[in-house]
Amino acid sequence: MRIVIAGGHGQIALRLERLLTARGDEVAGIVRKPEQAGDLLASGTEPVVCDLESASLEDVVKHLEDADAAVFAAGAGPGSGAARKDTVDHRSAVLFADAAERAGARRFLIVSSTGASHEPPPDTDPVFAAYLRAKAAADDDIRARAGLDWTVLRPGRLTNDPGTGRVKLAERTGRAEITRDDVAAVLVALLDEPRTAGRTLELINGDTAVADAVGAVAEQG
Repeated sequence: MRIVIAGGHGQIALRLERLLTARGDEVAGIVRKPEQAGDLLASGTEPVVCDLESASLEDVVKHLEDADAAVFAAGAGPGSGAARKDTVDHRSAVLFADAAERAGARRFLIVSSTGASHEPPPDTDPVFAAYLRAKAAADDDIRARAGLDWTVLRPGRLTNDPGTGRVKLAERTGRAEITRDDVAAVLVALLDEPRTAGRTLELINGDTAVADAVGAVAEQG
């Protein structure tokens, strides 16, 4: 497959790129800064410099031409304010989805967050609340699209612990941690399983092998 990943220098995206290129997929990663290109090249990923906060739809469509799948793994990141949660986590996701539709890249995965399933409690930190609302808005936009075979993946609290290859994947999992390694592995498995399209799935550490967890979700229809 040819797969284009938005947020190509993010921690999950870099892991995903290594997994995909290692098995022979053609991968392009969209990055904001030219100096980020070297980390992608090291894994055999094609770096594409494009700032999704300022790019036009036409610009992004060009990068998705001939893509079999698109993955939105971008985020404003720690230290950014509420405004950039909206422009990156929400609006850039919508732009990327618009471009995927226009380019005919039907398979579309978006990395969201478990907390996006409901309105943040009143005592939530304002910037984190803005992040969760931005994720929820992006998810809602993408789930309304008939032109994409979408899957929304909502990981729990992310850690950099080594992946275990064992997870819990379901519509509701409860709150817990998940390693970034295992998120990347689940994304690969979701790309390979078209029957997970149209599903919103939460992901945390668990006891089920990744392939079996994704297969079980696919069997549920």
